[in-house]
Amino acid sequence: MWRRLDHQPKIKARASSQATQGKASARQPAMAHPLGLSESQSCLVLEDISHYVKEMGAQLVRKVNTVFQLDITRDGKIAVQWTIDLKNGPGDVYPGPARLPADATFTIPEPVFMELALGKMNPQKAFLAGKFKVSGKVLLGQKLERIFKDWAKF
Repeated sequence: MWRRLDHQPKIKARASSQATQGKASARQPAMAHPLGLSESQSCLVLEDISHYVKEMGAQLVRKVNTVFQLDITRDGKIAVQWTIDLKNGPGDVYPGPARLPADATFTIPEPVFMELALGKMNPQKAFLAGKFKVSGKVLLGQKLERIFKDWAKF
């Protein structure tokens, strides 16, 4: 179910600990994506963030109160869309476009997304350098950065 990703020990450790605890069935397989990214690193990270949101959802909804749409690109085309809804109900992370209007939509190449999610790149510097685009409320990117940092500690 999980591919070994040598530069992402957090994901490897989680996958192996869940398999040994018999919780591997709690993870749902990634949705098939048009450009063959169902096994992509970004999907694995977002699936893991989804479990973090399920654990901490109510607290995150109170703090963040935002719907993020992530359009992850490969070769200049949107390959995968994910939504992080921390505005409605207990919060949710799901593949696909936002069901309700997104407060901020990020269009990010997959390698840049991975660096941002893993804390290897400063989001403000990356945005100002034109590495990704934001439509909607640009300043909400700071809340998304906080989610990534809290997820990394989870």
